[in-house]
Amino acid sequence: MNTADASKFHQLYGVHNPRMAYRRDDFIDYVLMLALCGGVVGLVYGLPSVLSVIGLTLCVCLLGTFLLRHGWKLRTPVIVKRPQDVLYMVIYKLRNMTVPYFLAAALLLLENVLINLTPGLPHHTELMRKIAIGLFYTHFIVLTAYRTASLISHLRRKRHVREFLVQTPWKVALQRQPSVTVEIMHAYFTGLLAHVILIAPWYLVITHVQYSLVFLPLALVANFLIHASFMKVLNRWFYRDHWLGHNSELEFVYLHGPHHDAIPSGLIGVSGNGFLEGFARYTLGGPGIFYNPLLLFAIYSIDVKSDIDGHQFIPGVYPRIPKEFQDINQHSTHHYGQLTPYGVGMNLDQPELPEAILKKYRFLPKEMQHAIKLDEQLNGFKWHTPKYRRFVELYSRHASTDDDTRH
Repeated sequence: MNTADASKFHQLYGVHNPRMAYRRDDFIDYVLMLALCGGVVGLVYGLPSVLSVIGLTLCVCLLGTFLLRHGWKLRTPVIVKRPQDVLYMVIYKLRNMTVPYFLAAALLLLENVLINLTPGLPHHTELMRKIAIGLFYTHFIVLTAYRTASLISHLRRKRHVREFLVQTPWKVALQRQPSVTVEIMHAYFTGLLAHVILIAPWYLVITHVQYSLVFLPLALVANFLIHASFMKVLNRWFYRDHWLGHNSELEFVYLHGPHHDAIPSGLIGVSGNGFLEGFARYTLGGPGIFYNPLLLFAIYSIDVKSDIDGHQFIPGVYPRIPKEFQDINQHSTHHYGQLTPYGVGMNLDQPELPEAILKKYRFLPKEMQHAIKLDEQLNGFKWHTPKYRRFVELYSRHASTDDDTRH
């Protein structure tokens, strides 16, 4: 990997104000953020569609949980104090865009031009649109069922969830708001709303463009190659976007904050993002929305499922993630109160790792297998720290205790 330039990855036009959690004086900003979420859901899906009803209901529920968990205090909203940060936010997103994004967009545009130029070919565009919409709803329903199964497990074992969390930095939050049931439900609401908004750009595209059955094989191959190219730059793109989500106060409050407001559980998993952040990332970030729906269905489904699993930092509840995953990824460190790592956090460059683990992730490009190197270069991140060792030991102890209990 080439040496990274911190002046580019850490460039900020506005005020540098690192944030990891919401405060009660964020209340007005939070209300405005939820209003924007409701507006996006209503405009994209229309009223009274099922996804709009779900999204708007979740906005109301999340407003209630904010009051229960944080209380409220009035102050001038960040978006009013520094409205120029909205412009900066757009500039950041545009400057962080990658070549694969433009290639995917150009390919989809070319397909639509060719469809219009060859009306005599059996494109079956209406059939392709029906398939695309069917895959869209199948994706959402299946992943929501998976998330709901996790919710049921968390609620059934809520005492275990609490016992684990009070041994982590989340102890402070549970002292302030002692009901672990509220925390679990809040995490579920967070993940579900983030999912509804995340896939809104996908819905917009499949309802406004055409896909050809004739060009399907070529489109799938081209999209696959573009995605393989994007995977090589994904960690660098994510680092920059994620860094901004924590160091620009406006981006934290309006984009990334919800992702850290909930307990570190798979219930929040979508694609590592907050509500409006997901819409921004899928619109001006990843190239996926321009892929053929057949490939996109597979990629997005794997992405969301993997993110749910990848954020399951509470052992002993479904989905049960083996301790080996915590050995190769330090995103847990980030969700337990530390700003870094900002990148994907994966590290397969460890001599003590079993060969079976290395084989499991060999399909990933080197840039992903050794993603932690970017954090090491840009912010001096250290892998082996007492804090990380304590978490792994705690995770192992609670996972083994749960195994003994079930057997």
